[in-house]
Amino acid sequence: MSSSFARQETSVPEGLTAPILHHARYGLALPPGPLTPQQVLTATALAVRDRTVEGMLATEERYRRADAKRLYYLSMEFLVGRSLENNLQNLGLLAEAREALEELGGNLEEVLATEHDAALGNGGLGRLAACFLDSLASLDMPGFGYGIHYEYGLFRQVIDNCSQREQPDNWLSYGSPWEIEQPDEACVVPAYGYIEHAEDREGSYNPLWLGWRVLVGVPYDLPIVGYGGRTVNWLRLFAARSSDEFDIEIFNEGDYLRAVSQKMESETVSKVLYPSDAVAAGRELRLLQEYFLVACAIRDIFRRYERRPGADFQDFAARVAIQLNDTHPSLTVLELMRILVDEKRMAWEEAWETVGAACGYTNHTLMPEALERWPVPLFERVLPRHLQILYEINHRFLSEVGRRFPGDVDRLRRMSLIEESEPRQVRMAHLAIVGSHSVNGVATLHSELVKSSLVPDFHALWPERFNNKTNGVTPRRWLLTANPALAALLEDALGSGWAADLERLRPLAKLADDAAFRVDFAGVKQQNKARLARQIAETTRIAVDPATLFDVQVKRIHEYKRQLLNALHIVHQYLSICEDGITPPVAKTYIFAGKAAPGYWAAKQVIYLINRIAAVINADPRARDWLRVVFIPDYRVSLAEVIIPAGEISEQISTAGTEASGTSNMKFAMNGALTLGTLDGANVEIRDEVGAENVFLFGLTVEEIAARRQQGYRPAEVYAADPDLKRVLDTLAGDRFGEGGTFAWVREKLVEGGDPYFLLADFASYREVHERAAREYLDPARWWRKAIWNVAHTGRFSSDRTIRQYAAEIWGLRSVPEDVP
Repeated sequence: MSSSFARQETSVPEGLTAPILHHARYGLALPPGPLTPQQVLTATALAVRDRTVEGMLATEERYRRADAKRLYYLSMEFLVGRSLENNLQNLGLLAEAREALEELGGNLEEVLATEHDAALGNGGLGRLAACFLDSLASLDMPGFGYGIHYEYGLFRQVIDNCSQREQPDNWLSYGSPWEIEQPDEACVVPAYGYIEHAEDREGSYNPLWLGWRVLVGVPYDLPIVGYGGRTVNWLRLFAARSSDEFDIEIFNEGDYLRAVSQKMESETVSKVLYPSDAVAAGRELRLLQEYFLVACAIRDIFRRYERRPGADFQDFAARVAIQLNDTHPSLTVLELMRILVDEKRMAWEEAWETVGAACGYTNHTLMPEALERWPVPLFERVLPRHLQILYEINHRFLSEVGRRFPGDVDRLRRMSLIEESEPRQVRMAHLAIVGSHSVNGVATLHSELVKSSLVPDFHALWPERFNNKTNGVTPRRWLLTANPALAALLEDALGSGWAADLERLRPLAKLADDAAFRVDFAGVKQQNKARLARQIAETTRIAVDPATLFDVQVKRIHEYKRQLLNALHIVHQYLSICEDGITPPVAKTYIFAGKAAPGYWAAKQVIYLINRIAAVINADPRARDWLRVVFIPDYRVSLAEVIIPAGEISEQISTAGTEASGTSNMKFAMNGALTLGTLDGANVEIRDEVGAENVFLFGLTVEEIAARRQQGYRPAEVYAADPDLKRVLDTLAGDRFGEGGTFAWVREKLVEGGDPYFLLADFASYREVHERAAREYLDPARWWRKAIWNVAHTGRFSSDRTIRQYAAEIWGLRSVPEDVP
C-alpha cells in the first residue's frame, strides 16, 4: 500500500483523517508522501489511542466519584491478539476509519493485517483473561488486569521438514502504539537475601529481610475498550528493569562488565513467556517471574488504595477484590501477608482475615501433576521471608485441620502446604485454596471433579468455598469482529443488540426451519471457507477445496487433547480408500493448528506425525480428492479469527475428565460449527444448551473411564480385537509414513505403555461418530438447521454471563454506568 498524506488540512476535521495525518507528521516525524502499511498502522492506532485515553480518564473519574469497589485480575497470560480492529469495533469507528484511509489512498483491511499479535500468552488461559477484560469494560465494571510485559512471546512456530521449529517471537520489533509507559509508577521488588532474627522494642519477634537484590517493575498500560466505548479500563503490564545502581564494590574493583551484566540479568525476568523449567536456571527464572508479577501488582494495588481519602486497611477487602487466574499468582497470598504484617503492622489474625476476604482462586486443571510445586530450597533462596510466612500459615492451617479431623494423620499429610518429598515441595494450589474465600472451576463437570477427585479434603473442610463459573468468550471478538459476514446476516434478522446480550440470538432458532435463511447461512460459511482456503494456500502452499467438509482441531498440542486420536482416524480413512476401495460419503479437509511446548517430546512427535500423514495423503492420487490434511503453523489469535468462522466440524475430543472447560468449543458453536466431542469440560454444557441431537458425541464418560481403570484397562486386548485399529497402528510402525519405524512409538505407547488417555478404547466410537457426521452432511437442510440452532443457543457461553456471575457471587462488584452522579 502506498498512502499519501500530502495535505496537512482535511475537510473532515472531526473524523480520523486529521488525527492520522497529525500522528504521521508529529508522532512518526514523516514528511508528506507515501506511507508503508506499518506507518499507516502506527499513525492510525495512535489516532485511535487518543480517544481511548480520553475514555480511560473519564472512566477513572467516574469510578472515583462512585467510590467503586475494584477488581484486579492477576494472570501470567493475556492473549489479546491484535487491537486496532477490536478497538475500532468497540468504539463504533470501523466505518469512519475505512473512509479516512480511503481518503488517504489506503485500505483498512491491509492495515489491520499488518498489526502483529501481542505475544502475551500461550493458549486458552491467556485468551480467557483477555475475554474477561473485554466483558468487564463492556459491562461498565471497574475490573483491571495485571500481567508481565514480555519482550518475547512463547515462540513463533515454523514447520521445517514436517517438524516444529521454534523461533523468537519479537512482537515489539516495531514497538506498540497502544502502550502507555508509566515510569513514575515503577515498583521496587526485593528478592533473594536472608533473614536476620530480631526483636522489636516490645520484645516481640521482628524478622528483618536483608541483603536482597532489587528489581524494578516499570508499568505499561494497554487500554481495554468496552463495547460502545462508554468504559475504557486498562491492562497493566510490568517490564523488569535493573535498579539505578550497580554493585559499587564490583565496579570499584574495575570489573565494569560484570557490574553491567548484573544489571542485565535483572531484565531477563520479563524477557520471555514461560522460560523452560527443564533446567534449574529456567525453573528459578519462572519462580522469579511469578513473584515479580505478584509483587508489582500488589504494590500498585496498595498505592491506588491509599489514594482514597481516609483509606483504612481494615476496609481493604470491602473495596478490593483480587482474582488469581490459576496457581501462577498464588504468591499473592504471601505477599499480601508480608506487606500487611511487616509494613502496615497489622496483627496476624486480622491480616489473614483480610487476605482471605480479598482473594479468589480459579483452578484450570484436573491433573494433579500439573498443579505447581516449587522445591523448598529454591523457594527459600529466592523468597526467604515468604517461606517463613508460608510455614506460619501452614502451622495454623494444619492445627485447624487437626481440630476438625482429630487423629487423621494421612489427611494432614495430604493437605499440608508442604509436600514431604525429596526435596520438599511447596504446593501452590494448596496455598491458593487456603488463602482464598472462593475456589472455582470453569465448567460444571470440572468443578464437580475438583471437589470429588482433585482436592476432596479441602472441599470436606470448606464446602462453602467451592463453586462453578463456566467459562465464556466475548462475542465482540469471536463473532462480530471475526465473522463480519455472519454478523451482518444476524443483524438483518435480529437487529444489532445481540453483541451486547448474546441471549438475544435465541429467536434465531425459529429461522432454522426457513429454507431461504439456511441458504444465506450456508453462503456465509462458504465465504469463510474460501477465505481460509486462501490463507492455507499462502501459508502452507497446500490447495484445499472449500466445497469439502472442513473438520478442524485447533488448540495446544497435548496428549490429553488427543490430536493423536484424530490422526489415527485419518490414517484409517486413508487405508480404507487405498486398500479396501471404500469411497467416503463426503470429501473432507482436516485442519490442525497448535503449538507444542519446546521440551514436550510426545507433543512435538504428534505434530511431526500429522505433517507426515499430510505429505503422504495429499500426494496420493487415490486419496487426495477425498482427503486433505493441513497443519497451519504458528497458531495465534489472528489466525484463529480466520479458522473458526470457517469450521464445520469442531473437534473437541479430550479424554473425558481431563479438559477443565475449553473455549474453542464455544467459539466454533457460536460460528455455526457442530461439535464432535466427548462429554468433557464445557462440551457437556454445550450439549445441554443446543441439545444432544445437534452435536456428535462419542467415547467413554468420566464414570466409565474410572470403572475401566479400577477393573484394569488392557489396551492390548482392544488392539487385538479391532482389525481396523490394529491395521492403523501396524502401518504407523512400518515405513509408509516414516522410514525405519519412525512412528513405532505410537503402537508402543498405546498398546504396551498403558494408553493413559484411552485412545484405543475410544477409537471405534470415534470412527462411528465420524461416519454418522459424514452421512448427515449429505443432507444440507438437516446440517444447516443444526448449525443455526447451535448459534442460537450459545448465549450462555458469552463471557458477559461469566463475569456477571463472578461479580455477583465472588467479587461483590457492581457496574458503574455513565449516569452515576
